[in-house]
Amino acid sequence: MQDEKHFDGGCTCRRVRYRMTSEPMFVNCCHCRWCQRETGSAFVLNAMIEADRVQLLSGEVEVVDTPSESGKGQKISRCPDCRVALWSNYSGAGDKARFVRVGTLDDPDRFPPGIHVFTASKQPWVVLPPGIPAVPAYYDSSQVWPKESLERRAALFAK
Repeated sequence: MQDEKHFDGGCTCRRVRYRMTSEPMFVNCCHCRWCQRETGSAFVLNAMIEADRVQLLSGEVEVVDTPSESGKGQKISRCPDCRVALWSNYSGAGDKARFVRVGTLDDPDRFPPGIHVFTASKQPWVVLPPGIPAVPAYYDSSQVWPKESLERRAALFAK
């Protein structure tokens, strides 16, 4: 059983292992076409967390500059061997926040999405669960995130 304050994960070949030292601020499930293309799947599940709360336990990541729909790009951190994407850094948050791919966690069931975004471009066969907010594009986090998460984000960007 994993320590309730630490959440470990890694790539498929196990060369890269990391630890989130707290729960994420928030989890988004993005259905945009860019995420579909980058993952080769119907969506991506990202856990947003302060970068200093993600520790490399073993291995090193290769950072790949990747274009994005905004034109500002993102940096995807991948295992240099098996090429699995472990997290991204988006231009809006820079190096301060990581968007950890929930599927790379040892226990991904711990972090279901708090919202589904860009559902206007979701695959038609994906059925969204009731009770979880879903928006056609992006959203105002101040309307959706818990107070504690908003405080963590404010502290992060005040640094």
